Amino acid sequence: MLLGGTVVGAKNPAEWEKLLAASRFKAVTAPFTCQTPREEIQEYCDIIARHHVKIAELGIWKNLLDPNSEAAAANMAFAKGQLALAEELDIPCCVNIAGTAGPAGWDGADPSNYAPEIYDRIVAQTREIIDAVRPSRTFYTLEPMPWMIPDGPNVYLQLIRDVDRPQFAAHMDFVNMICTPRRYLGSTAFIEECFSKLAPYIKSTHIKDSRMDLNRLTSFFHECNPGEGSLDYAAVLRIIDRYLPKDAPVLLEHMRTFEEYAAAYDYVAGKAMEAGVEV
Repeated sequence: MLLGGTVVGAKNPAEWEKLLAASRFKAVTAPFTCQTPREEIQEYCDIIARHHVKIAELGIWKNLLDPNSEAAAANMAFAKGQLALAEELDIPCCVNIAGTAGPAGWDGADPSNYAPEIYDRIVAQTREIIDAVRPSRTFYTLEPMPWMIPDGPNVYLQLIRDVDRPQFAAHMDFVNMICTPRRYLGSTAFIEECFSKLAPYIKSTHIKDSRMDLNRLTSFFHECNPGEGSLDYAAVLRIIDRYLPKDAPVLLEHMRTFEEYAAAYDYVAGKAMEAGVEV
């Protein structure tokens, strides 16, 4: 696997290059968008080529279901621009989340997230983005979330069938789908299920850890850095290695500092060595 993540703490491409070199990452999230000046995009691409690193994904992170119609239209235009840039630069994965139509926020837990009409809108919007750009090298994907579509491997498979576009694929974030006690307590088997069903479609994978706290009969799930939760990381890395190509990008995410990413990298790389998985 190509272990990497997001390079944080840089204010410009020169600083970003220094941090990239120190990170040991072989896969990264794109440090630019379709709204970045072209000369700056080229500068980042030259840095990435010099260091033999792969841009694993280009994020959209906009609410296509925004209840404000003007904001929704602007977000849709941005999504198309991001997919077009990913296609131009041969970035394999252009990723968003489904979004929220209610007042809970762009990534909020809202009752409308599971309404049949919202599912239909997600399918229609995904088709619209892909049909507008007509990519052949990159794939549009939706990151799973605990409280919106897709929130499990079977739901993701159904969404892929319903969208019915070859350039719609899967983004893997198994921790986001570990959102019930059953999935948490049987996490290794659940992660195996995710990869066994979705592996042919996976274009990028996020890797982190999960912790469940109990308060009498109430459970709370916390995303945390690798090694700070309860996942059997040696088993998880063997699953990833078994189902994905050897050059598949696997990205650490949501750490706040360069030092946190470095510690997480050390932990995952050490567990990979323990598991006999090549990083």
